[in-house]
Amino acid sequence: MNTALVLFRRDLRVADNPALGAACAAHARVLPVFIHAPDDDGEWTAGAASRWWLHHSLAALERELRANGGGLHLRRGDPLEVLRELIRHSAASAVYWNRRYEPAAIAHDTRIRSALQAEGVAVHSHNAALWCEPWQLATRQGEPYRVFTPYWRSLRPQLQAVEPLPAPRLPGWRELPDGLSLDALGLLPRIAWAGGLAESWRPGEAGARELLDIFADDALGDYAHARDLPARHGTSRLSPHLHFGEISPRQIHFALDRRARATDAKRRPDLEPYLRELGWREFAHHLLYHFPHTPTDNFNPRFDGFPWAPTDQAVLQRWQRGRTGIPLVDAGMRELWHTGWMHNRVRMVVASFLTKNLRQHWRHGARWFWDSLVDADLANNTLGWQWVAGCGADAAPYFRVFNPVIQSKKFDPDGSYLRRWLPELAEAPASVLHEPWKDEALLRRSGYPAPMVDLAQSRQQALDAYAALPAGAGGTSK
Repeated sequence: MNTALVLFRRDLRVADNPALGAACAAHARVLPVFIHAPDDDGEWTAGAASRWWLHHSLAALERELRANGGGLHLRRGDPLEVLRELIRHSAASAVYWNRRYEPAAIAHDTRIRSALQAEGVAVHSHNAALWCEPWQLATRQGEPYRVFTPYWRSLRPQLQAVEPLPAPRLPGWRELPDGLSLDALGLLPRIAWAGGLAESWRPGEAGARELLDIFADDALGDYAHARDLPARHGTSRLSPHLHFGEISPRQIHFALDRRARATDAKRRPDLEPYLRELGWREFAHHLLYHFPHTPTDNFNPRFDGFPWAPTDQAVLQRWQRGRTGIPLVDAGMRELWHTGWMHNRVRMVVASFLTKNLRQHWRHGARWFWDSLVDADLANNTLGWQWVAGCGADAAPYFRVFNPVIQSKKFDPDGSYLRRWLPELAEAPASVLHEPWKDEALLRRSGYPAPMVDLAQSRQQALDAYAALPAGAGGTSK
């Protein structure tokens, strides 16, 4: 029987899955496989929150595959050796997968492809994660883009609301030997902390569709304004589902476009602000592909000489635990710890506070987010941290220091977000909620800490450090 293996990685869905669809169209038997290989990610092996999500996403994928006549074979080990073994057991003539774009993943996939093809096994790879492959867009000079706006101008005209691929029926499913149970992969953290994740999320394809429907019904029409308000569900919250491939940009675009067209023209939502945010995700992958050193090195080498403060574990721990004494920073860090997610506006504020007011290296923040976020994505995490720190592509200028007090007064004026995540300040008067250090009795009564640093003084110290850098030294051309 003509058999194919489909290797799942971060494409954990059945609908609009190009590799799965192509295999089902071309073969009489299709056997889906997931191989847990954490060592393949090198220093960027998945963090605790991502492993929690992966466990539950695999369980959801198994259910979806069963509903479509198939199943999921779980293994652990070196993917090439496991695939060779499964090919021998199944007599498979082809392996299908959807592409990954992280530097380590590209290297591993290239190795596997070369080895299997040399052994007479066909390998078919597809794009399931992005609108556009990272190598498909270039400047007029044939170089990768370094600034988002011209990148988006190049990408946007190519985007069409194309109907996604339907979920296929899986032909000829059968169990393969030596499969593992999901629990045997050892993905779940051993701490009660994960309870907050379970309260907040429903991993899997069905959970992604549900969030998309909620966003289209409740938030899309006011997205341009509401996306900046952390107390509201004004964003789609689809980022972890996108990272794990439980939904695709094409599915999102098509569903929102169809919903908009079905709405009265006078009330039709503007999709552009949200599509542009998905464009930033594409840009992040474009940058990571062309500049694979950036998860650890400054995109702009001028910052190689920046005088970061000495690494201070006590300072980092207070920031991580939401005990800085700055309400918006602490609320964001506690939201992250409890839910594995943080509102994007607040992400910028907490990152600015760490890299500028505390002057700790951006890599410390990127590592903490990598371990704590359910949507931890190497491309987006790198772009976000370097953007705020001022050393990345299309970065915010270093002298832009987010003032957490101004930000919370502007985007959380009634303090709903602060009161939710800082229960010790829930009864604080509105007049001091955003600046509780102005009421020493409140601090004593509540147990909320005094600020780690003076915001104005630490901002000036950061600007002085930046000013001391040699102008243009090692700068990156835009």
